Amino acid sequence: MSAPRTAVLQVVNAPDRNGIRLALLALALGGFGVGTTEFASMGLLPFIAEDLDASIPASGHAIALYALGVVVGAPLITSLTSRVERKTLLLGLMGAFTAGNVLSAAAPSLEWLYVARFLSGLPHGAYFGVAAVVASSLVPRERRGTAVARVALGLTVANIVGVPLAAVLGGTLGWRSGYGLVVVIGLLTVAALALWVPRTHNGGGVSVAQEIRALGRPQVALTLVAGAVGFGGMFAVYTYISPILTELSGLGISAVPWVLAVYGVGMTAGSLLAGPLLDRSIERTALGAGAVSGVALAFFGLFAHSAVAAVLGVLWIGAMGALFSTALQMRLLREAKDAPSLTAAMNHAAFNLANAMGAFLGGTVISAGWGYRSPAWVGVGLAVAGLLVLGYATRLHRTGTAPVSSPVDTRSPLAVRTFSGLVVLLPEPALAGPVPANSARTMDWVDLGR
Repeated sequence: MSAPRTAVLQVVNAPDRNGIRLALLALALGGFGVGTTEFASMGLLPFIAEDLDASIPASGHAIALYALGVVVGAPLITSLTSRVERKTLLLGLMGAFTAGNVLSAAAPSLEWLYVARFLSGLPHGAYFGVAAVVASSLVPRERRGTAVARVALGLTVANIVGVPLAAVLGGTLGWRSGYGLVVVIGLLTVAALALWVPRTHNGGGVSVAQEIRALGRPQVALTLVAGAVGFGGMFAVYTYISPILTELSGLGISAVPWVLAVYGVGMTAGSLLAGPLLDRSIERTALGAGAVSGVALAFFGLFAHSAVAAVLGVLWIGAMGALFSTALQMRLLREAKDAPSLTAAMNHAAFNLANAMGAFLGGTVISAGWGYRSPAWVGVGLAVAGLLVLGYATRLHRTGTAPVSSPVDTRSPLAVRTFSGLVVLLPEPALAGPVPANSARTMDWVDLGR
């Protein structure tokens, strides 16, 4: 049986330095819109419930259905569109995302909103997966960690600007205006993608079956499990941050949005820190972020009764969460070089599973009467469990256990390091007309080798 072909993404007419910055900005803008609609829904729940004459728990199902849309859409859309040109796919995904939020803003009933939120979540994981692949293909190997972190930065900045702004609009103009804000961001993203992101050519000829088979590889599966479990710790706390701050830390309800903005600042700091750290070592960054996440959650559990310590804990948890998620994204890109889009998309599906699991377990211990400090200890347990899974995967990687499809001889660490360090730059095939210098950059995912 022949080995699967490696996915090769060729950027046609590769942009210069300023062009790369604009392309990364366009990709990050999409992440800003996705992050805004995902997290703003929590702040809009009271207004939705009141307007649609529903309870808070019933309205909260809209959040769960959005997460379900991410889990379903990430593998389905990415695998079915594996041969679609990447820029065209990005435009289609963002168009579908925008349409879903139009339906959300126009929902006449709770049932309509359920359907709209599910549809809005479908493009979420696929967008981030494809955006990460495109961003990495725009830069040399040694800058790919930074490029992916810049795309993730849009998601983190959403927690500083987009989510509070949507909450303010929801309180003053009605909850529909919060989703209206996302529609505007989506339209701006479509325009930015069309103007600034270059077209690509997928030269690897990866089949749908090959994309799906990549998910069964030990390194890919273990990384996804580590994210689904380990990141659940953050969501165990974040889901119930409002009652924790008001009931345990002694803060007023008016202070909660500002603390959530602090969380966004932490995520942004973590994303900025992720770039240079990942460029040095994916493994050490992932393990370090997972370990420090557990420490941050333990700090929050111990000192959440102090308002100052609670705010610092939120900042710390946000920073480590962003660093951990970006590190796992890069690890997946490296371990599934022949199916980067699908595995990167599944990273976001895993985190949405973490959202559901963390929220459920955190709510369970609160309902059991263990107090508002208890979600932090649930978080510590999940962080440690995720770290153990990731540690096992790292041990397999360091001892030379490679995916079945890898043509690299694992008995030769020097050869592995040398081959992993190659950067392949190929000229674009001759076109009918003048072609600028450095008109194409071909990126092979085996380059991600640390």
